[in-house]
Amino acid sequence: MSTPDLAPLFSRQFAGMGEFRLYPLQVPQDMPLLHDWVGRDYARYWGMQHCDLTAVSDAYARLQDSGHAQALLGRLDGVPAFLMERYDPAHDELGRHYPVQPGDTGMHLLLAPPLQPRSGFSRAVMHTVLAALFADPAVARVVVEPDVRNDKIHRLNRHAGFVYQGEIQLPHKRAALAFCSRAQFAAACAAAQPACAV
Repeated sequence: MSTPDLAPLFSRQFAGMGEFRLYPLQVPQDMPLLHDWVGRDYARYWGMQHCDLTAVSDAYARLQDSGHAQALLGRLDGVPAFLMERYDPAHDELGRHYPVQPGDTGMHLLLAPPLQPRSGFSRAVMHTVLAALFADPAVARVVVEPDVRNDKIHRLNRHAGFVYQGEIQLPHKRAALAFCSRAQFAAACAAAQPACAV
């Protein structure tokens, strides 16, 4: 597992939770950790349960070298807490299923194994991820396409301001298509005060 000895790409103090910091996912250093996460039952919608360490490493090496996608490892007070992927829908299969607009950014989120559940943790992570994405002035809207069966992420998305626009058939899943604009996220944060602050 990598040691975050460089400055984080984004950091945020979350009331009652601690400090979240985002770092670029490192290949191969972070791969044993990620391989453990994606192989667990709770991560079944990630689609990598049967991948070995080499396959996971190869997949993330390609992602990090793509030029249009990036994986980030989120830490809470130094402890690995989540994986976030951001990508350009125009360079992804998703872009074939809706009219991509300037400023659209795709996002995937995987939480660390829930070994010690903490009330509000998943919401704090989601708000941190969206705050990090919207910290980039080029990002106008975040797009997600979770599996239609993933009820937990649908609840989390809606709480963070995502609006669902229907379903699409991707090669590997039936997905719900949802969007969150900068204004929708700000409204969700306002509703969650004082815990969430943009």
